[in-house]
Amino acid sequence: MSLFRTALCERLGIEYPIVQSGMGSVAGPDLVAEVCRAGGLGILAGLNVPPDDLRKMIRHVRSLTNRPFGVNLWLHKALRPPIDPTSVPEETLRGAQAVLDRFRARLGVPAATPTRPGRGPDLVDAAVAVVLDERPPVFSAALGTPGPELVADCHRRGIKVMAMVATVEDARTAAADGVDVVVAQGGEAGGHRSVDGKPASPETTSLGIVVLLPQVVDVVRVPVVAAGGIADGRGLVAVLALGASGALLGTRFVATRESLAPEIYKKRLLESESGATTLTDVITGLWARALANTFTREYAASGAPVLPPLVQRGVANDVYTAALKQGDPEYFPMMAGQSVGLIRDLPGAAEVVHTLVREARAVLDALPRRVRLS
Repeated sequence: MSLFRTALCERLGIEYPIVQSGMGSVAGPDLVAEVCRAGGLGILAGLNVPPDDLRKMIRHVRSLTNRPFGVNLWLHKALRPPIDPTSVPEETLRGAQAVLDRFRARLGVPAATPTRPGRGPDLVDAAVAVVLDERPPVFSAALGTPGPELVADCHRRGIKVMAMVATVEDARTAAADGVDVVVAQGGEAGGHRSVDGKPASPETTSLGIVVLLPQVVDVVRVPVVAAGGIADGRGLVAVLALGASGALLGTRFVATRESLAPEIYKKRLLESESGATTLTDVITGLWARALANTFTREYAASGAPVLPPLVQRGVANDVYTAALKQGDPEYFPMMAGQSVGLIRDLPGAAEVVHTLVREARAVLDALPRRVRLS
């Protein structure tokens, strides 16, 4: 048996214990299929995708590969249903719009109108129904555990369930729900903290992977995948040594040719060091690790209120859209983990998988020469 034939591989039917994160607006069918064809598990991003479009995307992946793949959805309570912006106090809304108007003026975008923003689309339950109907090999849940009923619904249809957690308590809950795989998200990871709700501080859900992973491995009896700070074969070997059955990579796959991330995003990733990220709630209203830029720094420094989860994202969306059109990374959200300092090239996704395996084997081969046991 290969050194890389872990319990995760056996359970999901994949060749290598490498999982590509289902990053919203980044992980499309081409990226997913490339990872799968290379022997890893590609995960399709289903966040905010209308049900008919999600069905087409799942079928597109199937047209590109016959390997196992996953579909990721957020289960956050702020999406089920989306928070009503009319519940936000007028003073709070005005405070947020004031600092956003400063950014709008720089980008040539009209100032906010007195009209309140509309409510976001209610898509989660319909997307779950599509997943159950289409029966992808894996359902990947984030920002909320799936619950025993949804897990049972998936299992009846032959769908394995993977749940991302950021705390030991949530790992216990996910395991008790009957999930097949738990993903332990370390504080180094890019994107949103995988918790349901919003803690007062991100620190409570940002344990480093070296600390979080062994604790999660100790309390669950299913394969555990490590996420956060992993971008090469050294990281893969390290988390396997800590008890993980695999590694989930996000930032490394953002910087690939098949990624749907805009070029300004990819370019900034390649130019950035690990210290360039920040944990912030000003992008979406939820805590997330992203590349710091003028938007994140000036919004935080302004002292302006942050609107409720995902209402913040909707209100600021015209700023992000204008920044993208103008190729200005200073006002565009760019989720990234601390592994960004390890990334300096833009390969194909399949090449990433093969490189990780080659590097990991080289690390294992060199260990006896580096470590002397007496």
